[in-house]
Amino acid sequence: MADKEKRQGAGGTPGGIIEFFIGSIMIMVGGYLFLARVIVQTGGFGFNFGLFGGTYGVNNFGLALVPMLVGIGILFYNGKNWLGWLLTAGGFFIILFGVLINLRVYFQPTNLFDTLLILGMFAGGLGLVARALQPH
Repeated sequence: MADKEKRQGAGGTPGGIIEFFIGSIMIMVGGYLFLARVIVQTGGFGFNFGLFGGTYGVNNFGLALVPMLVGIGILFYNGKNWLGWLLTAGGFFIILFGVLINLRVYFQPTNLFDTLLILGMFAGGLGLVARALQPH
């Protein structure tokens, strides 16, 4: 009876619950410190990447709204129409892609000690969580 009532730890394995929580806290702190050093800027609105014969800086973002608006119109007429769902979802993903492609992500200048501390805390937390999930 004592075997069946044995306490289970993280991931249903015996032991490791404290390691799991300490590792989780280290991951959260390291992740927060890393993300606090990242700067995200926008490159403007529109598809400014110059594909399909366009020139860099030409704003074609309005064209991405057309399939989505047509799809929404079709869905208001008939909510079960597969073409309406396809155009709406496709237009949404085109807009999402256009926003993501125009983001610029930079890591703020920081000294080596802080960078090693941030990445070491994140990696150490991952190691502790992985160890906590193993029986020991």
